[in-house]
Amino acid sequence: MASASLNECEDGVSNSQTSTEMQTLRISAESSRQRTDSLDSNGLPPTETTPLVTLERRQSEKHKVKKRRSLRQAVAKNLKVGLLFFAVLLSAVVFALEPERERMPHFLVARKGVPAQLDIAAGQPRGIITAKLQGPFIPTEINSTHYLTVVVRDGRARANSSVTTSKQQLVHLNMREAITSVDESEPHFVKLTFYLDKNLERKTDIHFHIESTENESVTFGLYYHGSPKVAEWEVIYAGLILVFVYVLIVFEFVHRTVAAMIGSLMALAVLSALNKRPTLEEVMEWIDYETLCLLFGMMTIVTIFSGTGLFDYAAIKAYKIAKGRAWPLITMLVLFSGIVSAFLDNVTTILLMTPVTIRLCQVLNLDPKNVLIAEVLFSNIGGTATAVGDPPNVIIVSHRDIKAHGINFANFTLHLSIGICFCMVAGYVALRIMYRSLKLENSFSPKIAELKREAEIWRRTANRVPSVSAEEKTVKALLLQKAAKIEHNMRQKLYHETSCESWKENLPNLEDKYRVTDKILLIKSTVVLVAVILLFFSYSFVSGVHVELGWIAVLGALWLIVLADVHQLEFLLEKIEWATLLFFAALFILMEALKEMELIDFIGDNTASLIKKVPEEHQLLVALVLIVWVSAIASSFIDNIPFTTAMVKLFCVI
Repeated sequence: MASASLNECEDGVSNSQTSTEMQTLRISAESSRQRTDSLDSNGLPPTETTPLVTLERRQSEKHKVKKRRSLRQAVAKNLKVGLLFFAVLLSAVVFALEPERERMPHFLVARKGVPAQLDIAAGQPRGIITAKLQGPFIPTEINSTHYLTVVVRDGRARANSSVTTSKQQLVHLNMREAITSVDESEPHFVKLTFYLDKNLERKTDIHFHIESTENESVTFGLYYHGSPKVAEWEVIYAGLILVFVYVLIVFEFVHRTVAAMIGSLMALAVLSALNKRPTLEEVMEWIDYETLCLLFGMMTIVTIFSGTGLFDYAAIKAYKIAKGRAWPLITMLVLFSGIVSAFLDNVTTILLMTPVTIRLCQVLNLDPKNVLIAEVLFSNIGGTATAVGDPPNVIIVSHRDIKAHGINFANFTLHLSIGICFCMVAGYVALRIMYRSLKLENSFSPKIAELKREAEIWRRTANRVPSVSAEEKTVKALLLQKAAKIEHNMRQKLYHETSCESWKENLPNLEDKYRVTDKILLIKSTVVLVAVILLFFSYSFVSGVHVELGWIAVLGALWLIVLADVHQLEFLLEKIEWATLLFFAALFILMEALKEMELIDFIGDNTASLIKKVPEEHQLLVALVLIVWVSAIASSFIDNIPFTTAMVKLFCVI
């Protein structure tokens, strides 16, 4: 019994030891798990440097994100370059594979009972035949009992009256000119389009058959070309090209000049694919050289004129008259920029006035941003007053169709300048209202403001540093110490700095720095500029003067080059905005190519039909409101130069 008790005692001790060991192992495993969970991602035990490792990891992640962003940007850039190069290469190949089409008219004579006939040459597409007639014609919407009947029909018509013909089209005659020849009367153009069916398209011998209702002979010219069936969608092709060019310009994927050149090549390629490729001489005729000459001449005059220092001198004079007061100075600066921009390019005016404006704002402790915005506003308003103040005005007044309606420099400027005076008054009132609650003057001088911004940058950087580890706390303390030191220096400068120097104390230094650098050149430039402007106004009234705006500008530039005795012509030519001139030339080609694809006529006809749906007494008002608001909204997103180039042609069609 005693042995049994002993055995039970031993078993109890053994079980007790076992449970103790199990408990010990359980505690050890739990603590091991906790230690494992507390390790960082590198398998290291936690230390005071773990937050620093975390900061480094964050910086590494930011670097990776930045690297990925740079990679995406590089891929996007290469993709853009690749797509544009493919478009240019494809357009060049299509353009090169099609021959040029000579557009020499065939002169024909028709009278009643004796029709005129012209064979259509084989070897070109015949799905769509487009004919342009030149002669004593009137618009087709005017009803007249005198007309020509034009059809395209099978050549067997000479032997058999039962033949396949196209739908006949009428061309109404102006009988006051019908008996005269084309060369002796003012030519009128009528465009006819014939959509041939499959039976007629397959014929090898087809011709134009033109009959007249008049007993007298009617002489006219006829030019034609054939196109494939896909040419009926040419308006869509032209619209896509125009939208593509606008997207390139609006989002600045490429320079606007490059965008216009790409669009021009694409339009010429589409014309070539539609069997309408123009000759090189015809493409050169599309360019409005008068506009380019006017821009080139005025750019040259402004470049020489800007070297006289007149803009700086005028700004200092305004500062002297204003006696250092903010609003009188702003008023004179904006008026000066508006008046000068009426005769010189507004971009050049702002570029020349910006440095001295910033310097005057620093002296008067003004925020230059607000003053420059006011100058830009009035420069745009003033540039609209004359035909040479802004490139869109140059495009409008130099357009041949606009001049054909009797609009010249003088009446264009007369009508606009009166309205611009009211716009300037309204603009100044709006400026005072917008700036009434805006503090134009800075709270501190430029030096103090710079120190304040620097201290804010140091404090902002310190606040971004986490305060976990000892190293981070040290870095943050150093950053805050740097910010405190800058603020201490700022308070010392503020204590010793006077409130504001008198405007008379600053005036001698400013007059010495900003002055007229070449008085003789200023006199010569002023004389030439005044002479050019007077010629702009008088050339349309003086019967003995046979020069247009472009010639006047080029001659004025040549006069000034000779008077200024320019030896470094290369330096002068470097100042000319050749990219702008090339941009204009490419736009002229693009718009004429789109016109050849009927886009301008399509938009014009639909716009005119929309206006005609309005009662007649309100049509003018609706047209004006439509033009003003469409132009204002579109110009806020699209460069105003290509928009004006397109809209001028559209309004001439309307």
